[in-house]
Amino acid sequence: MKFLVYFFVFSFGLIIGSFLNCVIYRLLKKESFLKNRSYCPHCKHTLKWQDLIPIFSFLILKGRCRYCKKSISFQYPLVEFATASLFTFIIFQNLGFLFSTPFIFWLLNICFLFLVSSFLIIIFVYDLKHYIIPDKVIYPAILVSCVWYLISSIFFSLYTKYYILNTIYSAFGAAFFFLAIVLLTRGKGMGMGDVKLAFFMGLLLGFPNILVALFLSFFLGAVIGIILIIRGKKTFKSEVPFGPFLVTGTFLALFLGERIISFYFRSLLL
Repeated sequence: MKFLVYFFVFSFGLIIGSFLNCVIYRLLKKESFLKNRSYCPHCKHTLKWQDLIPIFSFLILKGRCRYCKKSISFQYPLVEFATASLFTFIIFQNLGFLFSTPFIFWLLNICFLFLVSSFLIIIFVYDLKHYIIPDKVIYPAILVSCVWYLISSIFFSLYTKYYILNTIYSAFGAAFFFLAIVLLTRGKGMGMGDVKLAFFMGLLLGFPNILVALFLSFFLGAVIGIILIIRGKKTFKSEVPFGPFLVTGTFLALFLGERIISFYFRSLLL
């Protein structure tokens, strides 16, 4: 039974991942991702259903367009697989709560986690490729989080006043921290997109998970940056998008934050 659930969710994640690829591409082109059929970015040929099967079409076509034979970016299967894997992991983490909470709340919570994960994946890829965090993604992500807290508090009495204030303080605290960096470096160290993303992170994670996310983000950023400099890919003056590190830190804190904090405190006692 569980295998069928995971298989269904993984397949659903592949489909959503394919849609996210469309969103990422059309955001740059300023095209609607709800209208018009998918097309090859090279020859603009409208793609048929057999060209749009997540991952499998890429493998069958050997990473090339069926019509113009130009290479298809590895971004497409990677985003599809990453989305499917994240969705499956979310179900894996929450399946045990299915019978201990009201089903409607459980379902809405899963949908919320799927949705914010999708927002974060778009931000990760878009910032990595174009060095910008689009407002058309980050503002809806913030709005969805606020609506979720409102619904959960009113209809399910889930979040206490203390918890709501915790997330608000975390959101503004993280945003002001990044805003200070932007002002001190005159926009060279961070951008306003990072400030907005930090606000969303605080809203989503609350305290102390926001600290875990920020620590891991800066740690991973430093490690990857040093590796790129050693390999000659970047210099100390090179611009490196920080959004992907913030997204990675957010996912780690969202899914493993409590375990990381427990491990940290246990280490202090040794």
